Amino acid sequence: GTASVAVAGIFAALRITKNKLSDHKFVFQGAGEAAMGIAHLILMAMEKEGISREDAIKKIWMVDSKGLIVKGRSHLNHEKEVFAQDHPSVNSLEEVVQKVKPTAIIGVAAIAGAFTEKILKDMAAFNERPIVFALSNPTSKAECTAEQCYRLTEGRGIFASGSPFSKVTLPNGQTFFPGQGNNAYVFPGVALGVIACGVRHISDDIFLITAESIAAEVTEQNLAEGRLYPPLDSIREVSLKIAVKIVDWAYKHGLASWYPEPADKEAFVKRLVYSPDYDSFVIDDYRWPPAAMQTQDV
Repeated sequence: GTASVAVAGIFAALRITKNKLSDHKFVFQGAGEAAMGIAHLILMAMEKEGISREDAIKKIWMVDSKGLIVKGRSHLNHEKEVFAQDHPSVNSLEEVVQKVKPTAIIGVAAIAGAFTEKILKDMAAFNERPIVFALSNPTSKAECTAEQCYRLTEGRGIFASGSPFSKVTLPNGQTFFPGQGNNAYVFPGVALGVIACGVRHISDDIFLITAESIAAEVTEQNLAEGRLYPPLDSIREVSLKIAVKIVDWAYKHGLASWYPEPADKEAFVKRLVYSPDYDSFVIDDYRWPPAAMQTQDV
């Protein structure tokens, strides 16, 4: 879920940077489960664009508590070895950003303030529109605040967070509404799609489809306001579209359980969507006003 919603934000950001995913270089602060999930989904998306897995891996750099993950470093587990780069050791995130010059930095290590003033200013110096995802929860553990990102990148940063942040207004009057990468965008639609057609195996492809579907629901107006995700109050519509995409994919790949295949997949999924609206079965009654029940002289 975290990987899917993070990659959805990246897909939306590509509409601002106006290039391909494989044109970007990512530095992760953190190399745990969340970082690996996001990185593997980015790899899948890059391969879908047509570049080799080997070339895609060269675009993903990871920093853990011991510094940059590089080939030859001791005590690397298998997951970390996949992303080990052929590069000299580098100890600090600031130095990694300076040397690698990424187009995007993604924080998932719950280290508050990890995206320092120097890092954010460097990102703005390297890139016209730097991508800054501070995805750690809670807010007190965020790598930087929305205000810090927008202020230090002079309003050019493309920001998303794992925790909610209030709108930010810069001295020049620019106002941004930071996007929150919330798993709530992912799970309702995935569950609906999987249940609708009885998907036999939930593969990573489903989460990539979900990321693409979420990003497609972000409007140009949303992007102009700094939002990389659709409004949460549209979650029912977003979930329906995710589910329809999953159902379509499942039938095309022979992974659905329910046959015959429905001709109108949207109608097929819609009939399973729960509605909280109920008909009222309470008997209507009427209370006579006391004055009307008094004896009257005619």
